[in-house]
Amino acid sequence: MSRPLVLLHGWGLTPTVWQPLLEALPQTLLDVSAPALPGHAQAPAAEPGIAAWTEALLAQIPHEAVVCGWSLGAMAALDLAARHPARVARLILIGSTPRFVSTPSDHGDAWPHGLDAAVAHDFATRFTYDPAATMQRFIALQALGDARRRTVTTALTAALSDTGAAGATALAAGLQVLTETDLRPSIVRITQPTLLLHGEGDALMPLAAAQWLAAHLPHARLMPLADCGHAPFLSRAADCAAAIGRFALE
Repeated sequence: MSRPLVLLHGWGLTPTVWQPLLEALPQTLLDVSAPALPGHAQAPAAEPGIAAWTEALLAQIPHEAVVCGWSLGAMAALDLAARHPARVARLILIGSTPRFVSTPSDHGDAWPHGLDAAVAHDFATRFTYDPAATMQRFIALQALGDARRRTVTTALTAALSDTGAAGATALAAGLQVLTETDLRPSIVRITQPTLLLHGEGDALMPLAAAQWLAAHLPHARLMPLADCGHAPFLSRAADCAAAIGRFALE
């Protein structure tokens, strides 16, 4: 059965980041779209908060779509599946997590599988003063752990969103969404079949985050990708496209 496939990109990038994957997808997937996240690639900004962002995307999500999200786009896909289940028939999550920032083990709501909170705070502060340089640092972190590091870095750099004055303001709002969202309470409402694609060497979002999702989503399967970092759809586009094609057509 052919369903619409919607691709949601990550923070700080534009939909052009999907081009290598789009070129590798099976020809049987005819209805494929890649909307821009709020405040990215000239898309209108939205209020901070994952719910506001997914509401802004809703008009571009067909009913019973296969929604594939990467990084922040994966968080949006999870929220869409939880709050608008009629729109999401199947989920594909790449480099995903329910919570981007970790909380310490002595915290009542501990989450060890994310970016250290101090590092996340430092990143947000640096972005305020020098968005362009901070984005380059972010790209380098996404390419870490990948055997095709140069390929990933080149593709991410080419797909960067505008970091000029207006663009940086919108991206700062997106960074707030990324660092403040916690979707763990929503996971119990997500029952759609889910495919998790995750680089084993992901230095930004550890594989353990995807393993947690695989254990808590009732119809999930995890496909770890060796020698890959945070963007396996760039370094192993053909493998990811084949897996997405099979899952979307099941």
